[in-house]
Amino acid sequence: MTKRVVISALCGVLLVLSTGCGDECVDAFDCRSDKGPPPAGKDWTCRSGNCELRDVQRPPEGDAGTEEDAGTEGDAGTEQDAGTEGDAGTGGDGGVVVIGTGAKGEACTASSDCAAGLRCEGTAEAMTCQALHVAFTAMDDTDEMAAVVTRFDAPEPTRLSDAAVNSLYPRWNPAGNRIAFVRGATETGSSSGNLAGELVARDVPLAADTPTMLANGTTGSTEGFLYLEWEPGDSLLYVRREDDSISGISRVPAEGGTVERVTALGSSPAWRNGNTFAFSTATVGISTATVGGAPTPLAIAGSTAEQPHYNRVNDQLLFLRPDDRRPVGLNTALYIVPVGGAAVQTIAEFSTAAVEEGSVDSYIANPTWALDGSWVAYVRAYFFNPTTGEPVLCGAGTSPCAGDPGNIIFLRRINPADGAPVGDEVSFAEGATLPSFSPDGHYVAYIQAGQLYVQQIDPAAGAKVGDPIVHPLGGYTLQTSRGDDHRPRWQPR
Repeated sequence: MTKRVVISALCGVLLVLSTGCGDECVDAFDCRSDKGPPPAGKDWTCRSGNCELRDVQRPPEGDAGTEEDAGTEGDAGTEQDAGTEGDAGTGGDGGVVVIGTGAKGEACTASSDCAAGLRCEGTAEAMTCQALHVAFTAMDDTDEMAAVVTRFDAPEPTRLSDAAVNSLYPRWNPAGNRIAFVRGATETGSSSGNLAGELVARDVPLAADTPTMLANGTTGSTEGFLYLEWEPGDSLLYVRREDDSISGISRVPAEGGTVERVTALGSSPAWRNGNTFAFSTATVGISTATVGGAPTPLAIAGSTAEQPHYNRVNDQLLFLRPDDRRPVGLNTALYIVPVGGAAVQTIAEFSTAAVEEGSVDSYIANPTWALDGSWVAYVRAYFFNPTTGEPVLCGAGTSPCAGDPGNIIFLRRINPADGAPVGDEVSFAEGATLPSFSPDGHYVAYIQAGQLYVQQIDPAAGAKVGDPIVHPLGGYTLQTSRGDDHRPRWQPR
């Protein structure tokens, strides 16, 4: 696997607005690597996936402004063998999940009968509560990529495609009984993304049949399926790729059929419900749209807002936005805005702490919601910012923070009524990235050192309950280099 340390780590944390990791660059490190040192008085910067020269500008507090390796731990690898077998359940209404008392293996008629982390599945004559699945992209020990699923409480991964065929980016349907993924694509590093391939789907439980093709490069008018999203939408959204850039969002019917271009530009689509979604562009920031309708810019979020995420109970959007006073590419903070509301809530800001010959700073990456809007999780990426020279990711080298983790996952309580933060942020997992809440809000999955971790939490206080469930590598390394594309995805209840 190429560029498996520095660039992958950067890309997993740092998602540049409307580009992702499939363009000329994701940050200034890519530009310096590919184009060499900048001329005197200039710095490389990556804007909308393209390398550009700009005059050197130092932030007012004196920290050094170029970006470097800052972000998620672990390169992304290929997927592994994943097995789902679960049939559909119900779970709740509008994102409010009903938790029952049924233990694993007990009879049920709906997922609302089952305890946290479980869903009702099986044949009509023998429905029982069983553990939810988690799907992810991994790399096997031959450096092949695989879309994989596994029960969250039992490390028994099942590969969704034949071992001879690469597969990527598994995504659940709203009922949790079907899973889509990209088959036959290649992913050759943080700056190239996936190329070609086809979008396919399989029923869960898995049967020994051929996956159904939903779209390919020709029918989908794309050279790769990026930023794929399905649940809770009625159809699948993906971002089109053309040469070294992205070219807008398309929609694929759940059972296949004619692919529809729903936006001319944009990236990072996020479903609100069956047919309403948000996305971001490099010039407008965040917009919202209904399938078949014209996009509406969300001006209150700002023109540089990116990576929107809806929760499932109201119209609040979680998003990132860079601070131009900070080092380019290492300067994002986290916000919430109610769609149609009058105020933006600040959730987590850039931090800085003075040290000898510079500062130790952090920015925010990879945010996500608990589906009921009660918690957000995100990663703080820490780096040493020297007075002269380039920033260095904490946890490596000889910097003042070489012994500290480069990434820490934090949780923060949110008031669902207005999106305002409640209390302080809570440190959750060091050296970890890409958190993902279970649909009932009682578990958080995340990636640490290439392995899947699942930690039970108290959804009222955010406190950990017991030790995490660790899924050993077993020949597979979970991927992180494409940020949200590689976030573990929970099976809906």
